[in-house]
Amino acid sequence: MAEMVEPDLPESATAFRLKDQTVWYDKKSGTAQRAFKRIKLAEIIAAALIPFLGSLTVPFPSFKEHIVLVSGALGVLITILEGILHLYRYQENWNNYRSTAEALKHEKFLYFAKAGPYAKPDTTPDVLLALLAERVESLVSQEHAKWINIQSDQEKKQP
Repeated sequence: MAEMVEPDLPESATAFRLKDQTVWYDKKSGTAQRAFKRIKLAEIIAAALIPFLGSLTVPFPSFKEHIVLVSGALGVLITILEGILHLYRYQENWNNYRSTAEALKHEKFLYFAKAGPYAKPDTTPDVLLALLAERVESLVSQEHAKWINIQSDQEKKQP
C-alpha cells in the first residue's frame, strides 16, 4: 500500500504562517499537557501517601514524629502543586492550544480538498490562498483573545 504524502501549500507568507502557527500550538499543547499530567501525578502520589503514612505503626516515637512531619509536608506540597495548576492553567492551555492546532490543520485540509469555504467554482488560487490567510489569522486571533481574557480574569481574582 502506497504511503500518502501531504501536499504542500504554494510558497507564500500564508503557507509559512500556517505551518509556523500549527507547529507552535502543537508544541505548546504538548508542553502544557505534560506539565499538567506531571503535576497531577505528583498530587495523586502525595495524596495517596498521607493515609498510608498515617496508618503505619512504628515502635519508635521519634519515627512517628517524622511520619507526622512528612505527612504534613505532603499536604503542603499538594496545596502548592494545586496553586501552580491554578496559576499557570496548564489544563486549560493544553485544551485551547490543541483545539487551535487542530482547527488550523482542519483549515489546511479544507483548502487542499477545495471544500467548505474553498469550494468556490471559478475562483483563482490566489483568491483561495487569501481566504486561507484570513481564516488562519481569524483562528489565531480568537485564540489570542481567549488567552487575553483568561489573563484578565486571573488578574481580577488576585488581591
